[in-house]
Amino acid sequence: MSTDLKRVNKKNSRRSGAAQEPKFVERLIKISRVSKVTKGGKKLSFRAIVVVGDENGKVGVGVAKADDVVNAFKKAKTDGRKNLVQFPLTKSLSIPHNVTGNFGACSIIMRPSIEGSGVIAGGAVRIVLEVAGVKNVIAKQLGSNNLLNNARASVCALQNLTTKSQVSKKRNLE
Repeated sequence: MSTDLKRVNKKNSRRSGAAQEPKFVERLIKISRVSKVTKGGKKLSFRAIVVVGDENGKVGVGVAKADDVVNAFKKAKTDGRKNLVQFPLTKSLSIPHNVTGNFGACSIIMRPSIEGSGVIAGGAVRIVLEVAGVKNVIAKQLGSNNLLNNARASVCALQNLTTKSQVSKKRNLE
């Protein structure tokens, strides 16, 4: 009997050891109620926009629709995990250089900031930067105020970041 318990404990310990995935943070940007007019009447559903990140240089934006809020949130969360993007951070938890990101009619300008200044951004851009782990940055959104497009434009901007070593390797410099 005790050997069976040991086997079960070994299995459980292996499972818990194998499940050491990075801890992701999910933040909700917006939930909107959407109605579709059909022959039989109106069909209501919910659309969720969620940002998923590990607060250490990985971030993704997910969008999903469902008949209830909980399922829409879950679907958006899994969509965000599918669309994760990795980018470099500096030691002061800022971005390495100025960068611009575009998505649709939205344009985002991001600049590194001195340590202790915090995240100076608004709306969806602020949420994306906080979930991504950026602590010192100045960002400005231009063009549209659409939350989803702003979030995706900020992810595009973060995706365009490079380090000195990556640039020197690309140019065949030492």
